[in-house]
Amino acid sequence: MLRRLPRGVVVALAVCLALAVVIATVVAVRWWREGPRTDLARAVSLAPASTERLSWTDWRAVRREVEADLGTSPSVDAVTELLDDAFSRDLSTSSALAESSPTLQAEFGFSPATIDWELFAQGPEGAVEILGFPDETDFDAIGETLTSLGFTRADGEEEIWAGGADVLARVGPQLTPQLQFFALLPDMGVILTSDTLAYLEDAVAAATGAADHLTSVSQVVSDLTAPLTAAVYTGSYACEELAMASADERDRAQAVELVRSAGEVHPLSEFAMAAHPDGHISVTMAFESDEVARTDADTRATLASGPAPGQGGDFADRFSVDSVSAEGRLVRMRLDPIEGEYVLSDLTSGPLLFATC
Repeated sequence: MLRRLPRGVVVALAVCLALAVVIATVVAVRWWREGPRTDLARAVSLAPASTERLSWTDWRAVRREVEADLGTSPSVDAVTELLDDAFSRDLSTSSALAESSPTLQAEFGFSPATIDWELFAQGPEGAVEILGFPDETDFDAIGETLTSLGFTRADGEEEIWAGGADVLARVGPQLTPQLQFFALLPDMGVILTSDTLAYLEDAVAAATGAADHLTSVSQVVSDLTAPLTAAVYTGSYACEELAMASADERDRAQAVELVRSAGEVHPLSEFAMAAHPDGHISVTMAFESDEVARTDADTRATLASGPAPGQGGDFADRFSVDSVSAEGRLVRMRLDPIEGEYVLSDLTSGPLLFATC
């Protein structure tokens, strides 16, 4: 017969369990901040499991790249100049904050001119901005700023500030709707924002371990070392959004013939395209097996060196293919852009022949 535990024992066990949860959370946060992974990999680990498209900007590295040393409180003019310089080098188009930056800096006290990095995560259920901040950031001061701007603490959500469209409109012009709701997570050094409260709550749950986070792009993310900017897609998203189906009938017919001549192509399981400090563009594609990757490496090398139906002209008008290799289930391409060509922003939306499934 089961015996009922004394009340004092039950209380003690409950306290121990609660303490264990707190300790586990602290350990997890410390591992996230100090673990031997890239900023990109850590940022992706905070995204909700349903995320399909990720847009990464390493703003700290971009500022170094354009030689912008702006300090902790840059002027609006300095922020605008940074964004102009980044745009001219195709380093800002992955950002969801670019147009908002002057007002963001002036009113909220931070922007791409001061944050470390930005990850914009989009999925069928919503979108969330994940922003990484320097270690010395005063999150209490940011919370006070949000309150002064008209944001209020969400009911039952200590870390969430709710604004909405009306509050955002009063704050200033050209602010993206993604800034309507804020979640401050100082233990992780990040702020999450979204255009809906419900999705922000889901994103916070994923970021803090209370819900599943994104794992379906782990191979290509792990393969990227320190990109300035990057676009990362799940396989299903890449196969749909980069498909030749969005091209006109003539381009689709040409694509069919080009693929037939080049060899076999197989569905992608993950896709990433990134810009690096030395100027090259990397493309990383994951496949279901090593054998498929070896086959597709040859086919896609041929496709990336020829005509670009749906994009216009030839790929050689935009870049040269420096190398294509297969290792395990990954195919890697190294592309060298022609001067003045915006390869990353041009080729991260379809149709894109060498990414066809």
